[in-house]
Amino acid sequence: MTALEIADFIGIICFALSGFLIAVHYKLDILGVFISAFLTALGGGMTRDVLASKTPYVFTDTMPVILVIATVLISLIFKLHKIDDIEGKTAFIISDAVGLVSFAITGALVAIENEFNFLGVLILAFITAVGGGTIRDILINRVPSILVSEFYATVAIIVGLVTYALHIFDLQSLPALIGVFVFGVSLRLLAYYEGWHLPTLSK
Repeated sequence: MTALEIADFIGIICFALSGFLIAVHYKLDILGVFISAFLTALGGGMTRDVLASKTPYVFTDTMPVILVIATVLISLIFKLHKIDDIEGKTAFIISDAVGLVSFAITGALVAIENEFNFLGVLILAFITAVGGGTIRDILINRVPSILVSEFYATVAIIVGLVTYALHIFDLQSLPALIGVFVFGVSLRLLAYYEGWHLPTLSK
């Protein structure tokens, strides 16, 4: 299993859980829950593959779909939807951070494989990480988290930048990418708990 596949699978599981919990929070029916989980987990990756002129991974491999369905079913079995204020729980924050960073890495790696330039790598890392969640938020009439959340999308861009730097300096390896993953998750959690925000424009 390649580093790209490992990061992709981790991101799918974590974002499927995120999509499930947010759907429950907004009281969607069971179909809505599955749609939310699928969009959050697979939407960014599908957009990434289309931009990279590839057949979306989810259309050629059944594992992503199996992972999403299994994540939703396990969440139902353990009754995670019964937990109050789940979006504020540490487990949810960590899961979301892991999904964000994993997908940012996969986006950057796909861009590098397709010989995208610096801007292309950053854009693909960004879109892969936040694309699915943004589509989900628009569907449920919620302000996309990338517009209001603490240092959220910025982490995806930074992770894409670091991954590209590893490639440029010929340092890209599985241990190095694990280091990027740990750095990205730590940065996201630190930003969340410290309440970091980018500057806003005000009168």
